[in-house]
Amino acid sequence: MKRRAESFKKSERLCGVKAVSELFAEGKAINLPSLRVVCRFLPATPEIQPVRILITVPKRHFKKAVDRNLMRRRLKEAWRKNKQPLILLMQQGGRRAEIALIWTDTVIKPYSFAEKCITDAIARVSGLKY
Repeated sequence: MKRRAESFKKSERLCGVKAVSELFAEGKAINLPSLRVVCRFLPATPEIQPVRILITVPKRHFKKAVDRNLMRRRLKEAWRKNKQPLILLMQQGGRRAEIALIWTDTVIKPYSFAEKCITDAIARVSGLKY
């Protein structure tokens, strides 16, 4: 069975209370239009993916779960399609990144806008000194 490079597996997601707490306690925050990025860089480990991500759309901005899920799906798809350069950069540098993407806009935006936000976030995280 051929494995697709553009997938979003469970191992690429940042899960667990401890990992998320440490990310928010020790990570650097970047504020972009409509998106807040919190990232943390660590030494590479063979059993952990080079980039793990948490995508969240706060209930405070979208009261209806349908709206939150729509924005979350758009952000996940944009990440899935555009993540490869960041993964290669982390592998080459012998590092790994933990990233939280928090949608801060209060309006549902089209997929093209979400994709632009994600590509901007990837570019900013790639340029950070770790």
